[in-house]
Amino acid sequence: MSTIKIATWNINSVRLRIEQVIRFLKEQDIDVLCLQEIKCEEPQFPYDPFREAGYEHIEVSGMKGYHGTATVSKIPLERLPTAFCPREEARHVSTRIVVGKTDFELHNFYIPAGGDIADPVENLKFKHKLDFLATMNAYFTQRFAIGDDQQVLVGDFNIAPHENDVWSHKQLLKVVSHTPLEVGILKDLQDSHDFIDVARALIDDDEKLFSWWSYRSRDINKSDRGRRLDHIWVSQALKDAALCGGRDGFKVHRDCRFWERPSDHAPIVLDLNLP
Repeated sequence: MSTIKIATWNINSVRLRIEQVIRFLKEQDIDVLCLQEIKCEEPQFPYDPFREAGYEHIEVSGMKGYHGTATVSKIPLERLPTAFCPREEARHVSTRIVVGKTDFELHNFYIPAGGDIADPVENLKFKHKLDFLATMNAYFTQRFAIGDDQQVLVGDFNIAPHENDVWSHKQLLKVVSHTPLEVGILKDLQDSHDFIDVARALIDDDEKLFSWWSYRSRDINKSDRGRRLDHIWVSQALKDAALCGGRDGFKVHRDCRFWERPSDHAPIVLDLNLP
């Protein structure tokens, strides 16, 4: 059995926080890291520090000043020609990874935040978010139809689906990221393809679980007003690989939120145990 450690982290500027990223990779011995909100174009991406740290396989989708995703890996990556974003923004990197007998797709998503008004007519940013989710649904419908059923989805989904994925379910019901409309659409996406939300498969729904805390919170341990916006999902074909490590095989690295000038997101890590 081969165990690979997959991490996802909305880094909120990879160039600003490259030292933190390299520190995290080394301390946690990560095999594959999916970054979101890298905030740079592809030529500006800090390739050299990653390669010097042993991550020779790098796939980047960047744009000037905004958004952007990147997957860096010790394991060879094959870039897939996916197109999820209706506005053609740099919001995803899809790759194929082969480890031993296992061949799976790894999708690194930065789903749009959606603005402040949860109405696709009044708010085009929210419509963009819903359209992005619809495109994801169509893609996976096609992939499963042809039998390509080994899928891993990670990234900043910008949706906290469960009541205990937010600090206050009642107070956030009308706040974008936890509204019934977008939560329902994400649930439909999950159910349509029988995806497993690894965090909630391993951690009881009645336990609070967050991966993001606003910069406005001076002491997140005191207020703990967080949301679980960052996710790792797997298809049923990879269920045993994702869950056999139990709760010890999944972790939100909350401590990174206390590093100097941190991202507002914490990285999350899954041990994927492959035959």
